[in-house]
Amino acid sequence: MLSTYFPQDWRRYQSVPILGPVMNRYASWLDEQQYTWRSARYELRMADRVAGYFSRRGLGRIEDLEPQHLHACHRWFRQRYPSEVGAFRLLVRFLRESGGIEEPVAAPPTSQADAYVRAFMAHLDEVRGYAPATVRRQGQIAAEFLGWLHVAERPERLSVLNAGDLEGFTARLSKRMGRVGLQKPIAILRNFLRFLAAGGVIATGLDELIDRPRVYREEQLPRALPWSTVEALLASIDRTSPIGKRDFAIFSLMTTYGLRACDVVGLMLDDIHWRGTLIRVRQSKTGKPVDLPLTEVVSDAIRDYLRHARRQGPHRQVFLRIRAPQGTLKPTAVIEAFQAWSRRSGLDIPYKGAHCIRHSYALHLLRQGVPLKTIGDLLGHRSPESTSTYLRLATEDLRTVALPLPVPTSFDKERPR
Repeated sequence: MLSTYFPQDWRRYQSVPILGPVMNRYASWLDEQQYTWRSARYELRMADRVAGYFSRRGLGRIEDLEPQHLHACHRWFRQRYPSEVGAFRLLVRFLRESGGIEEPVAAPPTSQADAYVRAFMAHLDEVRGYAPATVRRQGQIAAEFLGWLHVAERPERLSVLNAGDLEGFTARLSKRMGRVGLQKPIAILRNFLRFLAAGGVIATGLDELIDRPRVYREEQLPRALPWSTVEALLASIDRTSPIGKRDFAIFSLMTTYGLRACDVVGLMLDDIHWRGTLIRVRQSKTGKPVDLPLTEVVSDAIRDYLRHARRQGPHRQVFLRIRAPQGTLKPTAVIEAFQAWSRRSGLDIPYKGAHCIRHSYALHLLRQGVPLKTIGDLLGHRSPESTSTYLRLATEDLRTVALPLPVPTSFDKERPR
């Protein structure tokens, strides 16, 4: 495979120190990950630099690589080639997947603060059963709080923790977050304080000294676009490229069925019944599948994408990454695609999230006279209250049922005050 990328120098790459025996496999792996010819050549050149770094430090085999060697090389890459550090991470990923190096074992805590954070995350995982992403997020806030207190240098700082310290950290968070954004970090901080109090590290009751900012239900209107803007955005997507074909199919699903981004990326090939003109959507929040008619527009969009997109590997998801490395999409990819096409369209779209399409879809159905119960079933709402919030957006319809303003009578004018 190396000869494909380096017709004249492939022998030199095969004989580089340490990594030479696996360079050909690395080239094949890059091809499997759908890296282009130019990008694969770049990654192989970066691997040559990594091999030179390890060779200058007296290492002779891949088996000799230890975690400290990888950390040192990572720091060297960040200093010497800051824009190319991703190539080093990609090489390490290949070595781990191919069994060249073992997965890193968790290093022992470097400080008392690190020990507290790790114990807290283990508690969330093993006792509370939180999702891995939630555990990581709560661990980040806990580490930031202890770092702000300088607990690593002064472990006794927690024993004298008081309300002023909590207010100071909350003020720090408020500099980069709004009232709504502060809710989760403060809830995480209270959770961490209860954990520390249960272990006798801090006094009990400190978690009750701080409260989350008041956010009132339905204080903000759902973010919805005019349906003509949604249609114009969909029509502006360039469908001459595989990425455009994929994104057009994604947003066709969202504008036709009002799907969430997580529902779209979770759609499987087996969920589409072409002959029965049926599509099965598994609602992420309710966990219940919903069978919907497969419209001709959506069917043609998905077919066009599947025919022209390169697919490799065992993935059964409908929508995959187009650019290397190959793999499944995340909901954030849908948001990024929405932002990119919004900028290119030149339309007046003030919102950054693709969820506004879902709100626009609900309002569009409401103005078409579709009953709230039907809209709620399509959107996967558990409660009618979740659907009724869209009534506040139908201002033109609400004007027809508004009561007239009371007109003062002559009796009201003559009545003494």
